[in-house]
Amino acid sequence: MSDPETMNEYLVGVRLREPAPADDYKVVGDLLLHVGDVVSVETQSGTALGEVRRPRRAVPEFRRDRLYRRVVGLASEEDAREYRGQRHREEAAIITSGKLARSRGLAMKVVDVEMPTGQRRVTVYFSSEERVDFRDLVRDLAREFRARIEMRQIGARDTTRVLDGIGPCGRQLCCSSHLRKFEPISVKMAKAQDMPLTDSRLLGNCGRLKCCLLYEFSTYQELRSYLPRVNTPCQAECGGGGCMTGKVRSLRVLKQSVVVGFPDGTEAEVPLSQLTWEGRDHVRPAEPESAPPEGDPRG
Repeated sequence: MSDPETMNEYLVGVRLREPAPADDYKVVGDLLLHVGDVVSVETQSGTALGEVRRPRRAVPEFRRDRLYRRVVGLASEEDAREYRGQRHREEAAIITSGKLARSRGLAMKVVDVEMPTGQRRVTVYFSSEERVDFRDLVRDLAREFRARIEMRQIGARDTTRVLDGIGPCGRQLCCSSHLRKFEPISVKMAKAQDMPLTDSRLLGNCGRLKCCLLYEFSTYQELRSYLPRVNTPCQAECGGGGCMTGKVRSLRVLKQSVVVGFPDGTEAEVPLSQLTWEGRDHVRPAEPESAPPEGDPRG
């Protein structure tokens, strides 16, 4: 049974800024929240406004002991208008910053602008393939926004995360929806999954190898470890107790079978259970133990 003290505890996903991912916050009591509501939440430095992006759900049992910051309550209509107006001002600042950068002939793309409420500080996030001397641009931006300007260059993957989009799978980009950090992705991962390395579909919206290549990599590694290497001499069972000797030509990792080439030039796909190589039988499932004979004291 659930603990009475935790029966009315729920989690909701709240993002503090539009480009930022939503984090889980705890709701205590009967506060009813909907996606799109503006709420006040606890932060490290006090409280802040954010927008509900995931509906409330019960706290999973395995997360009961985890500490969550709490939702303080619904924001007032005035605070909600200010929160949304702040983002509108930031979006206008992105356009203005981009125009000023182009007027200076700088090879850079302004991706996002952060203007914290109550602070005379503006952070401009930009991407560029080369080193940029933006000292003159900073002076232009300081005059425009009458604030201290901080420039931050971000990479292609972070740029795509901020801009968001739909992947070729038809779903929201992983980096924008749920990934918290970027793991290294290598060509080795594509090769392990038998993907053609010249296929442009290996690249994501950012122009880098897709993050999803990592998701099944460990599974392919494990399945591949059960198979012999290509060109390994092997024997295939042919039924009736006979075997034919050949060489492994290619692997079918997910099917757990291999294509064997025989000396007469023929090829056949052989399940792993019917294959031996390097003089060693492949590990087969254990046979069920036969019942002891009648009268045996073990019965």
